[in-house]
This record gives sequence, structure tokens and C-alpha cells, in this order.
Amino acid sequence: MQINTSRQFFNHSLSPYLNFTRKEWAELRANVPMTVDETDLHQLQGINDKLSLEEVAEVYLPLARLLNLYISSNIRRQTVINEFTGKKTAKIPYIIGIAGSVAVGKSTTARLLQTLLRAWPEHRQVELLTTDGFLHPNATLNSKNIMHKKGFPESYDMKSLVQFVSDIKSGKELVKAPLYSHLIYDIVPNQYKTIESPDILIIEGLNVLQSGMDYPHELHRVFVSDFVDFSIYVDAEASNLKNWYIDRFLKFRKGAFSDPNSYFHSYAKLPEDEAISIASAVWDSVNAINLNQNILPTRERASLILKKGANHLIEEIKLRK
Repeated sequence: MQINTSRQFFNHSLSPYLNFTRKEWAELRANVPMTVDETDLHQLQGINDKLSLEEVAEVYLPLARLLNLYISSNIRRQTVINEFTGKKTAKIPYIIGIAGSVAVGKSTTARLLQTLLRAWPEHRQVELLTTDGFLHPNATLNSKNIMHKKGFPESYDMKSLVQFVSDIKSGKELVKAPLYSHLIYDIVPNQYKTIESPDILIIEGLNVLQSGMDYPHELHRVFVSDFVDFSIYVDAEASNLKNWYIDRFLKFRKGAFSDPNSYFHSYAKLPEDEAISIASAVWDSVNAINLNQNILPTRERASLILKKGANHLIEEIKLRK
């Protein structure tokens, strides 16, 4: 099913969202101080993203303020439960989910929010996890003949991912997640990321907002989206996403792909026109289909939608009422 990404999300009179221009949103920063500098931004931004202190001030500091208000409210709610039951329950982390297309900049948004939330006076422990670690290993994908559908719902070990998030939300002190390497394009055998009693967990991935409707083949009825307290969908027009994917592919071709250990090393010496042709074909035959069928339909489930323009900058913000 093709979805027109250029349409308005909703009729404004019926929309469950509050709509903000960038200027209107920037005014909600209040007195939140700037806690990053140009050096920080250089380290945080992805290979094809564009971050500036202006973008942080006008978009991400107001968002950090909003999240801090939500998190403080959640902590108060846990206190109420403790008072009501007369029992002190385990610390329950606040989970923020970040979804969106390939090449839209989810990872940069996640890293920046982690940095900003860590800088609040409360000194909360903020952990970051990508759902890539819960992809099936390449050997499994090949055995199922779905290697070409990597990133689609069926390519994930959803049972393990849901168990991981459930353990986090249950207050389990130590939880491990498999590690994924973009260099070898596969799960790293016998290596894990350990998450230990965070105050906040940011989960970033294509499938963060997907639910039972997206996984009809799964027997269980619980999904990652059921455990997320606040969700963000990073949005952009499909034409921009394709251009960014191709640009990123060309930069990887000159960088990461040149590593002999890279899964895509064979692309490193391709002529530029051939590399563009291959990247365009991959987008059209894989990523665009996944976007339209599985990712974009989850957009209106998000608590917040950040809409990017052609220059990678956020132009529009929609906050669920």
C-alpha cells in the first residue's frame, strides 16, 4: 500500500496533535541552558546528518524540557503507587522510543537526546539501545531466504526484543542485549550490551512503534510499543529520504566500505555513477517498500513527530494532545 507522505497528517480540527512551527516550538525552551558545544555536535551527528547549535536550541532543548517534565511526573506516579501499597517497588526506567525510516537520522536524534538528558541537574542515568541487535543473524536470514528483507518485521527476533524490554520495564537490575556490527553487517557472536538499572532508556529502531498488526505471524500479543512511555517519529518526504540514503551510501563507499573487513567492501572501488545506481536500486526495491508497508503507517502512533526538510533541519513539530 502506497502512502502519500506529502499529505497533511490530519484535518487540523480533528487532529489528535498540537501543531507547531519551528519558531513556535523554539519559544517553549523557557530557560533550559545550552549544555553542548560544536565539538559535542561533531561527535554526535551521523555521517550524513547536519546538526547545529541553533537546531539544538530551537528544537531539542524544548524537547528535553518536555521530556524532563514527563519523566518527573512518572517518578511522582511511582511514588504514589509506593505510598498506596505501602511497599517500595523496584526502580522502573522511563522508556523513550525513536522510530523513522532508514537514513532519516534516528541515531543522531537518539545520541543527542541522551546527551541532553544526562546534563539535567538530576544527573539521571540515560542508556541508549538500538533494536539492530535483535535482528536475526545473517545465517538465519539466509536459511529463511529473507536476507533481502533485512529490517522488515520478519527479520527481527521479536520474542527476544519484547522479553528484553519487558525485563527493563519490570525493574530487573541487569539486562543484556545482543550486539550488532554495521561493519560486518551481522550480529556479533557472544557479545552483549549490558543495561544496568537506568533511569531512562532510549530505544531507537525501525520497529519501535510497530504492534500486533505489523506482526500477524507472531503468536504473542505484546510488543515493544506497549512498553514505551514517550515515542518520537522522525519524518521526512520520501524523495528526501532516498537522496539522503544515496548520499550516505557514497560517503560510506569512501569511508567504512574501504575497510577490508566490511561486508560491503566490494562497493568501495565502484565508479560513482555505478554506486549511485546500486544505492538507488536498493532504496527502491528494499527500503522504500519497508517504509511504505511497515514504518510510515506507525507514524501517527507517536507521541511526537519531528518533520525534516530537504536540508535535514526540523521544520515542523507535532505533539500528541
